[in-house]
Amino acid sequence: MTAWRQQGELWRLEPPGRPRGLIEFIGGSYLAATPQLSYRRCLEALATRGWRIHAWSYVPGFDHQAQANAAWRLFRQQRGEAAFPLIRLGHSLGCKLHLLAPDGGRRCDGLVALSFNNFSAERSIPFLAELGQQFRFRSEFSPSPEDTLRQIGSSYSQPRNLVVRFSRDTIDQSGRLIGVLQARAGDASTLLELPGDHLTPASGGLRKQFLGEWADDPARQRSMERLAEQISAWSGTA
Repeated sequence: MTAWRQQGELWRLEPPGRPRGLIEFIGGSYLAATPQLSYRRCLEALATRGWRIHAWSYVPGFDHQAQANAAWRLFRQQRGEAAFPLIRLGHSLGCKLHLLAPDGGRRCDGLVALSFNNFSAERSIPFLAELGQQFRFRSEFSPSPEDTLRQIGSSYSQPRNLVVRFSRDTIDQSGRLIGVLQARAGDASTLLELPGDHLTPASGGLRKQFLGEWADDPARQRSMERLAEQISAWSGTA
């Protein structure tokens, strides 16, 4: 497998042989700035299964629609004319940004949404509530959580979605998402629950990299391999 290569805001990883498809990945929250590190184990496990990886590096802001548009344009520019399957993959906020893509999910073969999170700005960034009371202002993500769900229900047209919830994830909102998706005509979305918590997809293996094999937790690697296998198996049903 080739090494990670950066091209502007995009990190690219090639599989060992002929690609079976392309995965466009958006991470969540503070992890998203360095996807090649924060999500290294998950993305490299997918690459070993034949997937070409394009991962967007960004700093989350308040205007989620603008960031969704920017990610979509960047992925489209770097996609080329490849005819193989295209899967969108998101974690936490990254799921929301994929769901808000201006093409409504039409130009891909499916979305895998890990630990969907759609909280308000004040809940996601707790000190905003205190600042808002002190300075008499209100800051909210755009679109707001409720507007996001309405927009998904009315404008998101991709029928194939794998929504993944982890059993110990206390901030997961996959239940609300799958309800909105399955209410659409012709929907083929499924909900999958796996062991883990909100940060399960985010594993860089840094302890192993800097301290050696003895410092690593083999269970983390096994969980990444299982997750990559589930994603690949689902993608193969397209």
